Amino acid sequence: MRKLVGTIVLFLLAAATVSPGKSDETIEQLIARADAARPDQQPDLYLQVAQRELKSATESYKADKTEEFRAAVQQIVKYSDSAHSAALHSGKHLKSAEIKIREIAIRLRDIKLNIEADEQPPVQAAIDRLEGFRTELLHSMFGSKSND
Repeated sequence: MRKLVGTIVLFLLAAATVSPGKSDETIEQLIARADAARPDQQPDLYLQVAQRELKSATESYKADKTEEFRAAVQQIVKYSDSAHSAALHSGKHLKSAEIKIREIAIRLRDIKLNIEADEQPPVQAAIDRLEGFRTELLHSMFGSKSND
């Protein structure tokens, strides 16, 4: 039994070291890959950038780095917009883009509740923009199909 467990652990470790790690990719590399990707792949890649920026914003907020926090929030909006535009343009990944943008907006709402009052307006503006992107995606998926 020990040999079997040891073999399984060894196999899992070997598989982990052999598989290419996208998590080691810098945000700049991810942005470059998203910019160069096919239109149907761009929504997911841009949303990965937005999610990383959300993590950066959260860390900046916790470290009391206001300027970095604001910059990260702006980047979240920028790359969420890129993802939403790419999804609308390609007609692919509309649902997953909407879901991921909603998740980001929810996290930003949570952050907004915990920051100083004078820092809330830019975060609320970002949330509003994300909700606009979601509305457009939802309209694209479920809007009227008839030509009245």
